[in-house]
Amino acid sequence: MKALQNVPGVLFQSDDAQGVDTGGVKLYIHGFSQNQIGFSLDGIPLGESVYRNYNGLNAVAALSSENVGHMEMSQGAGAVDMPSTNVLGGAIMISSSDPKDKFGGTLAATGGSNATTHAFIRIDSGKLNPTGTKFYVSYMRNDTKLWKGYGTQFFQQANLKLVQPIHNESSVSLLFDWADVQQFNYQSETLETVQKLGYGISNYYPNYRLAYNAAQGIYSHGEDKTSDPKDVSYYAGTTASRDLLGGLNFHLKLADHLRWDSVVYGHNQKANTQWSDPWMASANGAPLSEIVKQPDIQRFGLTSSMTYDIGKHEIHGGIWYENNKYVSNMFAYNDPLLADGQTLTPNPFRKWSDPFAKLWGQTYNTNTMQTYIEDTWRPVKDLSLHAGFKSMLSTTHVGQTGNYEPYTGTNALAGGVGLTTFGAFLPHFSGDWHFLTHHELYFDIAKNMRAYPESGYHLSASPFAVSQEAFDLSRSSVKPETSWAYSVGYRFTQRRVDFSVSAYRVNFSNRLGALVQGSQTNPQTTVLNLGGVTMNGVDAGLTLRPLRGLSIFNSISYNHSTYDNNISQQGTTYATKGKHVVNYPDLMYKATAEYTYKKASFNIDALYTSSRPFSYTNDTSLPSYWLVNFGARYNFGRIGRLENLTASFNVTNLTGSRYLIMTGDDGGNPLSGDYQSLVVGAPRQFFGGVKADF
Repeated sequence: MKALQNVPGVLFQSDDAQGVDTGGVKLYIHGFSQNQIGFSLDGIPLGESVYRNYNGLNAVAALSSENVGHMEMSQGAGAVDMPSTNVLGGAIMISSSDPKDKFGGTLAATGGSNATTHAFIRIDSGKLNPTGTKFYVSYMRNDTKLWKGYGTQFFQQANLKLVQPIHNESSVSLLFDWADVQQFNYQSETLETVQKLGYGISNYYPNYRLAYNAAQGIYSHGEDKTSDPKDVSYYAGTTASRDLLGGLNFHLKLADHLRWDSVVYGHNQKANTQWSDPWMASANGAPLSEIVKQPDIQRFGLTSSMTYDIGKHEIHGGIWYENNKYVSNMFAYNDPLLADGQTLTPNPFRKWSDPFAKLWGQTYNTNTMQTYIEDTWRPVKDLSLHAGFKSMLSTTHVGQTGNYEPYTGTNALAGGVGLTTFGAFLPHFSGDWHFLTHHELYFDIAKNMRAYPESGYHLSASPFAVSQEAFDLSRSSVKPETSWAYSVGYRFTQRRVDFSVSAYRVNFSNRLGALVQGSQTNPQTTVLNLGGVTMNGVDAGLTLRPLRGLSIFNSISYNHSTYDNNISQQGTTYATKGKHVVNYPDLMYKATAEYTYKKASFNIDALYTSSRPFSYTNDTSLPSYWLVNFGARYNFGRIGRLENLTASFNVTNLTGSRYLIMTGDDGGNPLSGDYQSLVVGAPRQFFGGVKADF
């Protein structure tokens, strides 16, 4: 994701320097957030790559970074063959690297600020027989302490890839991923919290007594200076998840001009997301309790496509089917009682059993079918014209499995209901013309549709994540989100100069929004059709290579996105028409300089992000900031049996900027004013590492 940050129009933010905190990462492409962008790995759909994913898993947990072969990104609109129900404004296709032909492997280790250690080992089998069978296995382990407060973020991952070549340019491959995440989360904050208590405020862990007292209104961190002290008084918040992902790829050349590609995949996730609730007392009398969301994902599916080359045409068509069962439950567990003078440090990762209340429960079952056909025509040399369309049918049924009315505030959740998303004709047109040796023109036009999202009660902009009454009221007005995206651009490519400029427009209809009020632990969320959004933007980038080994890159991006109408809620109309869309800046500037001298290289990159509206009425906003990073590396070449032995040193946030980002895609935005859905970006940190092949 950090590599994509250098692309104009892309904004990547993280509350930790490594980007492994899935609850504190945000990615935008041309104003669309990561839950509106398609992700795939070796053709396997990853669903919405966000925190508390309901139909996939975060790309970080899908494959170790060291095993990424290459990535392709579509900024305007995803290709029609992208297996995703949430593509509205772009797509990212990740491909894993193949096993090497010779026996060997890779070793890598990194250490740095906040007791960070990162270790990676990969073993490649090489070709095992005359048919070319080969595989690799890898293991990654990442440990770091929180940069503020106490707690750790542990992440381990194992990957396996096996490739079996078949004569005549065909192959079968298997990819397997196991990911284990156990992380303390950074505390979500309001603008008021940061202004009154500073950027260093954190949860009470491991001091249980202070959290115990705060739940009784006895504060020790100055929380009573804020308008809602209990919203800053948590003992801990954690995330634990285990994922198993597997895919079997078939790439078969059936004839000289005919290819067949298919993927069969499966995914299982079990997770716990926990926080201490100072509002809800435990059944045993403790003034606080542990609220634990325990989701479970079980999905399987397949994609299959055919490609036929005939004359100047490449015809491509296929199908994607997936079944996804998503169980979304939330429970309340007892916290321990604390006697006078007693000291306890309850483990937030303890095995949860025997809840005193099932706060709510919903089970979703979704079936998705997508078909597509497209043709790429090359009428003359250096000109490609593309036309195609996809059809999408996605049906979700949800049932209520639990409801604790004193907590939810309603006598029934949305249950025994369903919604269908259907788009019979979603077209895509594009063209690319290399009209002179160094010059290129292109255009892209596409219509996309997003299926209705899913989540737990009051946790996202899902029409199902509300009460039965709210669902019934909104059912007639809620429609699937759709977008028309148009882009046109020019590129100039030469040995010493690269230049690009592009303009785009998006007409976004039926935008769903989660309007929130109340506390962070039990927000009162209303999901509404917010109407349309009109987006216009321009990106420009320039790369200069004035000297051998020196490359200088600059880009600027401007985005003007506004709401097309006002928002009405409970009889009150909010003036949002013409207001800027929340969370995305209207201006970004990026600069990167890289210099290589013999075996040494140095790089520095800078990003300016303008202020971003926080509330829908734009009466609150997040401040602008600069972010600068520095890196250096030296390649020692071959030393003994080690090849490409490389040492690296990096400083992130070189100038120590303080900045704020949204938490995940379910944090929510207020109609006006403030809300607790922000996290602070990571401070200056230092890392050093070594890597070698053998």
